[in-house]
Amino acid sequence: MNIRGVEVLDTFAEAFPMTAARVIITADSLNWAEIAGRTMSGYATSVIGCDAEAAIERILSPNEAPDGRPGVSVLLFAFSRDALEKAVANRVGQCVMTCPTTACYNGLPIGEKTITVGGRLRYFGDGWQISKKLGDQRYWRIPVMDGEFTCEETFGTTKGVAGGNLIFVGKDGPCTLAAAEASLLAMRKVAGVIMPFPGGIARSGSKVGSKYKFLRASTNAAYAPTLRGLVNSELPIKAGAAYEIVIDGLTLGAVEEATRVGIEAGALPGIFQITAGNYGGKLGPFHIKLHEVMRRVHEAGVTNSQ
Repeated sequence: MNIRGVEVLDTFAEAFPMTAARVIITADSLNWAEIAGRTMSGYATSVIGCDAEAAIERILSPNEAPDGRPGVSVLLFAFSRDALEKAVANRVGQCVMTCPTTACYNGLPIGEKTITVGGRLRYFGDGWQISKKLGDQRYWRIPVMDGEFTCEETFGTTKGVAGGNLIFVGKDGPCTLAAAEASLLAMRKVAGVIMPFPGGIARSGSKVGSKYKFLRASTNAAYAPTLRGLVNSELPIKAGAAYEIVIDGLTLGAVEEATRVGIEAGALPGIFQITAGNYGGKLGPFHIKLHEVMRRVHEAGVTNSQ
């Protein structure tokens, strides 16, 4: 498959289920809401070494937010609901409650599978915290030095999909990074997905396992240009760099759509190929096949035009 001269390899990204939550952060200004969202998402790139994977999903206008203020939505993913509850409560407590003027709300439907957030953070109020119930939801108001921090007691969770990915291989670092950035901008327009690495792009793609027994993962040597000739390299002869974008989503469909638009937007001059990382189907049950994703869209377009 070829898009504007860029080869799309016939391979698949291997993704796996995780538990997800959506946190809505509002503030008196979008600047402070974004600061809280970025801080909350810090050190949340990969569950290989972090308590969660997280990033800002999108900016919210005041009429979309629960309290009529500007805000952001943040998606967080962890392997279990217990792990997610701990990560969300810790990150909201340390990074949102501490941030000037912010409040924090649940962004998913409340069902049977919930996590407690405000209900854990209320104890910071040292007995001065108060609650109010609106409908079926309880809100905690915790006194802080600029007034009160409001946080919902419980947050909804859902089974999400993590580990979708694209790898861009190009002639040098600048053009490969430019393609990854273009891909990222397109992906960010897809609802329900995040790209959790710094700025959404990973330079240190990994493989499962290591020669060192204490490591769960190590550098993806097959895509390291300095190791070409020393390992079984996946890089074309003239390739000088590769960048990876990891995609987490609330649904498999959202991850597949992000994959599609990412391939379309990232097929730029200087890119030799677009591929994806997998582990032979042994890591996760979701196999996002690049050719199938692109063909499905093409076939749908042909059908719609007839």
